[in-house]
Amino acid sequence: MLDFDFSIPTKVLFGVGRLDELKREKLPGKLALVVVSAGETMKRNGYLDRVLTALKHQGIEYLIFDKIRPNPSKAHVMEAAQFARDNFCEFVIGVGGASTIDAAKAIALMARNPGDLWDYIVTGSGKGKPVKNAALPIVAVMTTAGTGTEADPWMVITDRDLQEKIGFGVPSTFPCLSVVDPELTLSVPPFLTAIQGFDAFFHAAEGFIAEIATPISEAFSLQVIRLIFKNLPKAVHDGSDIEARTNIALASLLSGMVQSTSSCTSEHSMEHAMTAFHPELPHGAGLLMISEAYFSFFAKYVPDRFIKMAHMMGETTDGLPEEEKPYTFVHALQKLKKECGVDQLKMSDYGIQADEMEKLARNAHKTMSNLFAMDRYTLSLKENIEIFKAAYR
Repeated sequence: MLDFDFSIPTKVLFGVGRLDELKREKLPGKLALVVVSAGETMKRNGYLDRVLTALKHQGIEYLIFDKIRPNPSKAHVMEAAQFARDNFCEFVIGVGGASTIDAAKAIALMARNPGDLWDYIVTGSGKGKPVKNAALPIVAVMTTAGTGTEADPWMVITDRDLQEKIGFGVPSTFPCLSVVDPELTLSVPPFLTAIQGFDAFFHAAEGFIAEIATPISEAFSLQVIRLIFKNLPKAVHDGSDIEARTNIALASLLSGMVQSTSSCTSEHSMEHAMTAFHPELPHGAGLLMISEAYFSFFAKYVPDRFIKMAHMMGETTDGLPEEEKPYTFVHALQKLKKECGVDQLKMSDYGIQADEMEKLARNAHKTMSNLFAMDRYTLSLKENIEIFKAAYR
């Protein structure tokens, strides 16, 4: 018997040029905290100015918090939340990529709730307290295409002192409005285009093999896999290809819907451990490093799902022995990585040492144990270590 919930309350403005509609779209307050990264990209490309112009057009005042970095830290979240409280901000706008939007969600939550973010985190060393108050309304303006955070409630934040990188969310951390304008992704360089696109791909693949997958999430997942297979190499090799960029932006959006109706699996727990200890490692790159070893391990446990994903990537399993058919997905993944120029990524390139594999596995099991529960096969610590070792180079 089928039994599932389905609710994605975010309004999405999708399409080339849709950012200009922010001038006319009803926004949830008259004083915004605008959250952007610490880099210059948003300013240099004019994206921040366009958002601020839209706010001025509507007579909305704003303050800017511009300290967010990749793998955003709890320290910056708490600083910005206090800033929002002190200035009576009524809503939060995140302008940028996944790190910025995730940070904006956490800031909006902590602007309305007492204590520390880790008081509410339910895994790792979090205290798991119930969230008392709804977050401030959140608006997301996406300038990259990867995680789907524009269509889900999840935020991934790192406590640098504890070396814990944990995902968390509540219903009120769904953005109330997301602007997905593929034109804003034209400036993303090839390497980032690739690793961000693969992040969406892995959200879909993990969501498809997850224990809690539903018919809705499965449909989203297969569409994401198809879109990325057909379009990511084009976007990587010709960043001006607006059709490819649009399809990758759509894949990213749908991958967020996967995460709203299914879940990531232990692959994400493993990668979060990697970036908890090595925050300079881009999340998508970390996923790519462990992906072949990870999916090769799980292929035998959910063969039918791996075969379906392979078919979405143009692979045929006709004539193959039954035990080989699931691995056609891994072969297709290898080819796609090579086409996008990210098949040679190494953990050692980012300072990860061979003797860290047990430490990483233990951190993954401790801090994101909830995602291990999403696997259709219970991964032991020993097996987790072996996957890390198989992926290491």
